[in-house]
Amino acid sequence: MTSRPGAPMVIRAAGKKKREKSASKAFWRKLRQPLAQSRFAKGAVATLIKQWLRLVRLTNPLAKGSADLDKANAELAPAIVALWHGQHLLAPAVYPRGRGLVAMVSRSADAELNALVVEKFGLQAVRGSGGRVGKRHRDKGGARALIALKKALDAGMNVCMIADIPHGTPREAGLGIVTLARLTGRPIVPVAITTSRRMVLEKSWDKTTINLPFGRRGVMVGEPVHVAADATPAELEAKRLEVNASLDAATEAAYRIADGAR
Repeated sequence: MTSRPGAPMVIRAAGKKKREKSASKAFWRKLRQPLAQSRFAKGAVATLIKQWLRLVRLTNPLAKGSADLDKANAELAPAIVALWHGQHLLAPAVYPRGRGLVAMVSRSADAELNALVVEKFGLQAVRGSGGRVGKRHRDKGGARALIALKKALDAGMNVCMIADIPHGTPREAGLGIVTLARLTGRPIVPVAITTSRRMVLEKSWDKTTINLPFGRRGVMVGEPVHVAADATPAELEAKRLEVNASLDAATEAAYRIADGAR
């Protein structure tokens, strides 16, 4: 068998590129650690993200057919706002001003920046994982966070939860959100927000969407989901699937509106 001309050169080039990529990752890991430990650095990055999100909101006027969040708030508050992972980044910037909100944010180190951004917009954040319930996941802090959210709802404030479980199956709601609705009697209100100009991080587990300036903003409120105080486990599962369906429908509609589809 004869070797293909130029093959050794191609192999060497590929090996060099791989080594450069590995070195770049190692450098970023070394750089990220001190940044993650610096309160000043994290605060500065959160401020930059806040300003970016404000720019995106200001340069993306509402597309025709979008939902009126102020009207939905007046009719349904206090409510449990449900969002999907990866589609939630613009939410703090478009939330109606002057209305209190407590948002559940994962306890993971990566989510700490999300919590800081939420607070930069004058909203409150509680740390926990609301997707899982039960003895196996007590260490996630979900029970404490759910108690904090219940207190906020009892005080007349809206709360916000990401419906799907961090690093679980994307676009599949956990039981935490329907459990909170059962405990409080407040409706789950699915909300979807997107922009016509966006970048999707395809390799991220949740297909994180980065909203970009100078387009149109699509906002949709899904059909509210109510959970009875005496709901059985089977009924809770049915309500979980109802949240899935409503949030999926709202997301599809928001994208269709933003993209100008009929």
